[in-house]
Amino acid sequence: MGLRINDIVPNFTAATDQGTITFHDWIGDSWAILFSHPKDFTPVCTTEFGAVAQLAAEWEKRNTKVIGLSVDGVEEHKGWKSDIEAFSGAAAGFPIIADEGLAVSKAFDMLPAEAYMPDGRTAADSASVRSVFIISPEKKVQLIMTYPMSVGRNFAEVLRALDALQATFGQPIATPANWTDGQDVIVALSLDDDAARAKFGEIDIKLPYLRTTARK
Repeated sequence: MGLRINDIVPNFTAATDQGTITFHDWIGDSWAILFSHPKDFTPVCTTEFGAVAQLAAEWEKRNTKVIGLSVDGVEEHKGWKSDIEAFSGAAAGFPIIADEGLAVSKAFDMLPAEAYMPDGRTAADSASVRSVFIISPEKKVQLIMTYPMSVGRNFAEVLRALDALQATFGQPIATPANWTDGQDVIVALSLDDDAARAKFGEIDIKLPYLRTTARK
C-alpha cells in the first residue's frame, strides 16, 4: 500500500550532491518538502528547481527544509545545478537525492514496485517520479501532489498549501477554497457555537455547518 496522509514517511540513507543524509535526521524539528523529478537536464524540471531556488527565503521563514530527488547520480546533480542557477538567477542551496536505484522512489510509492529502469533510461521511463510531499516535524505526510510530465508544478500553490497546513496544524480549524494567509478560516464542526466563541471570539455563521472566524 502506498503512503497516505498522516503516515510516517520512510526513513532512508541516501547520497545527495551535498553528502549522505539520513532522512529523518535531516528533517529534524523542521517541516520538510520532498519534490521528485524523473531525470536531470530536462526542461520542465529545470524550471521547477529554479522556482524552488527562488523561494529560498520563503521556505526558511516557514521553518521548512526542501530537498529534491532525481534518478541520476551525484555528479549529474552537481552539473545540473549550474544550469538551474543560471536559468533562475538564484542559488540552489537545497540538496538533491541521487536515487539511481529507485529505492526512495519505490519507498514513497512514486513507481510500481516492479519498476525496471534500463540502462540509458529517459525521463519517460521514470515519468511517475514527479511528486511533492509536505511532511510535518513529526515526520508524517501532510500532503501529496503528483503531476504528469507535461504540466509544470506551481510552487506558489505548494507555498500556499504549506501555509494552510501550518495554520491548521493541531487546531480545530480548516481553510476554505483559494485561502491565502491572513484570510478567515473555517471553524471545525467538532466545536459547537458556544465553544467556538469561547476559543475564537467572534464567529460568522454563514450556514449551520459553515462558520468562519478571523485567524488569530
